[in-house]
Amino acid sequence: MARIPQAFIDDLLDRVDIVEVIDRRVKLKKTGKNFSACCPFHDEKTPSFSVNPGKQFYYCFGCGAGGNALGFLMDYERLEFPEAVESLAQTAGLEVPREESSGGRTGSQDSNRPLIDQLEQATRFYEHSLRSHPEAHRAVTYLKSRGLSGEIARNFRIGFAPPGWDNLLQTVGQDAQKVSLLNDSGMLVENDRGRRYDRFRDRIMFPILDARGRVIAFGGRVLGDDKPKYLNSPETPVFQKSRELYGLFQARKSERSLTRIVVVEGYMDVIALAQYGIGYAVATLGTATSEAHMERLFRHVPEVVFCFDGDEAGRKAAFRALESTLPVMQDGRQARFLFLPEGEDPDTLVRAQGADHLEHLFDTATPLENFLFDWIAQDLDITTLDGRARFSKQAAPHVHRLPEGVFKVLMYQSLADRTGIDVDSLKRLQAPPPESRPEAPPPAGEVGDPGPDDSLPAGYDPADAGPASPPDYDDLEPMGEPETDDSLIPSSTSVSQRLLGLLVLNPGLCTALDTDLLPEAERRDQTLLREVIDSIGAQPDISTAALLGYWHGTAEGQLLNDLAGREPIEDPEELAELGKALLLQLSREAPLNALRQQAAQLKAKPYETLTQDEKQSLMALTQQIRSLSGRD
Repeated sequence: MARIPQAFIDDLLDRVDIVEVIDRRVKLKKTGKNFSACCPFHDEKTPSFSVNPGKQFYYCFGCGAGGNALGFLMDYERLEFPEAVESLAQTAGLEVPREESSGGRTGSQDSNRPLIDQLEQATRFYEHSLRSHPEAHRAVTYLKSRGLSGEIARNFRIGFAPPGWDNLLQTVGQDAQKVSLLNDSGMLVENDRGRRYDRFRDRIMFPILDARGRVIAFGGRVLGDDKPKYLNSPETPVFQKSRELYGLFQARKSERSLTRIVVVEGYMDVIALAQYGIGYAVATLGTATSEAHMERLFRHVPEVVFCFDGDEAGRKAAFRALESTLPVMQDGRQARFLFLPEGEDPDTLVRAQGADHLEHLFDTATPLENFLFDWIAQDLDITTLDGRARFSKQAAPHVHRLPEGVFKVLMYQSLADRTGIDVDSLKRLQAPPPESRPEAPPPAGEVGDPGPDDSLPAGYDPADAGPASPPDYDDLEPMGEPETDDSLIPSSTSVSQRLLGLLVLNPGLCTALDTDLLPEAERRDQTLLREVIDSIGAQPDISTAALLGYWHGTAEGQLLNDLAGREPIEDPEELAELGKALLLQLSREAPLNALRQQAAQLKAKPYETLTQDEKQSLMALTQQIRSLSGRD
């Protein structure tokens, strides 16, 4: 569809009351200034779901779900963004306007509609060919041999691309515009001599649908000896493999109360399971499971089960899927891994054992935490100290990638129980140490014992060649998040994220801040901070709900939801002082890190080997660091 103007979305959010929107679906109870309920997105007995009418914002302190009225509709009713806007506009008695887009992925429906229409015509051609083409019996025989009924084939719109070079191309004749559309939609291939021919030939065709049920691409299974066995459409303006999932539209349509989705490896597995009453299976499209896939799945269900072959290749694919799942494993979400016996797949298993047996396997599949730790430990002897050390160093970075929450706390505790290493020590293993840091600590007696006030070591006299002992190294550690970390993962220690949370909940705070102090953005959260401040500057009266709406459905939007849900401060004077302090701290972060990096290079050397100039430099750096960090 054409792009919905942002001004209309802002006006819509100003007109509706989030309390009314949510209360019509989840019964709310007044609790002080806010309203509360048991969270509709995860099971709980004690209410942790809070709705703030002043900010027009909801947040669950149990699972981390949060956002504005549009976000709630999308998650609760499983609507895509345009559908949620339409639904909310109806309640406000407004008609949704449309405008032409300047291009990109936010391009209008008018620009993509011809492609969609051409793909729909191709689908009908393939469906008709399966019923009437002279060679169709080969495809029908194959589908029957796989146990598929005519009804399930119709539901998934299975078709047949006949043998021959240009059957589909001939359907548009000499119409240059339609030929161009077929080419742009990935349905044609052009060789070096400029000749165009059908991409899919002599294959069973599986249409790939978007969230609205429109055909956006195809997968084709060969009937002859051609390679590859399965062929997918290339990426086009309407199709991105890393975001789409085969069967998701049918799964949402077939089961209103969807609570679980199973990720399988092929089209036929999805269709066979649906025929046997398991209508909640999906498959990736020739790519590994991505983080975008997982965010999309968890928007619809709290549990995802991965179903892979039990061989080495299947387990490696499962671990890649696990790595994509870790960053989105918020509290209330669950991932499991099922490995099938050799020679079996969901298709053969459901036909041989029935749906109940397979669903029992899904129920008892290996939880993410067990699969993660078992995979890492498989080649290690964790009964030895060396084995436990290696296990800890390999497992801790994976646990660190989890979002902040109860699940991450429990994962660290589980790792501590398995290794006998305390949680704080494990957290320090989240990233490899700097290359310049020595493997072993300095010899005993080499490092002085710093005083309780972090003062310089005793015996230091600037007139001397150097101090009697090196400075307090703890004072020289780089501050803030490591640059290698994804700064869009919520962190309780991030200065920029704390300031983001305050600004989203209190946009008016921006007027009290000297934004000239903002450092040059080096991380994604710092870029987001600048963009939020610019948005508030352009619209000083902007609301929390409207701000969240700008980034809804993005990783940045998820971070803003999470950060806004953490900030309880209400007093305006206290809020302004905190905001100024955070901005000042943020402005000092880069120069402090630069000084600490210089100090780290010196402290990496044994202290007794430092020259007099190096010792003087180390002490000068220490003084500069303490002065800049306000410790003098």
